[in-house]
Amino acid sequence: MGKLVMEVDCQPEESIVPSFDDDCVVLGDVKDMRLEAEAVVNDVLFAVTQMYVSQNLASALDVAYINVETREGNRYCLELTEAGLRVVGYAFDQVNEDLSNQYHETVYSLLDTLSPGYREAFGNALLQRLESLKQNGR
Repeated sequence: MGKLVMEVDCQPEESIVPSFDDDCVVLGDVKDMRLEAEAVVNDVLFAVTQMYVSQNLASALDVAYINVETREGNRYCLELTEAGLRVVGYAFDQVNEDLSNQYHETVYSLLDTLSPGYREAFGNALLQRLESLKQNGR
């Protein structure tokens, strides 16, 4: 019974789940970078001006591109692969093959180096969450 309830709970995301499941069945442990990119965006959208998966650059199972504008107004194109995230352009939908920026394991690490505004927003969100936990704990 418990499993049935969990499957029902997942129904609203039906369009995402089947393609992910299909990829996992065919490719084993390979992650679909398009889905990973959506998750990355959703994780940190609150701390940047805008961020979205590029529709103009071709994504694939092994690579996806994310456009991000920091709170300082700087725009970047990020590449997401199994190696991590790195800046590949200094404008939306721009890939400069000559750039050899280092990979970051997480979007948090990458944005922390690019944007003091991100760091501040992330810190404030963390403080609010801790304050909320403290109030609810009384």
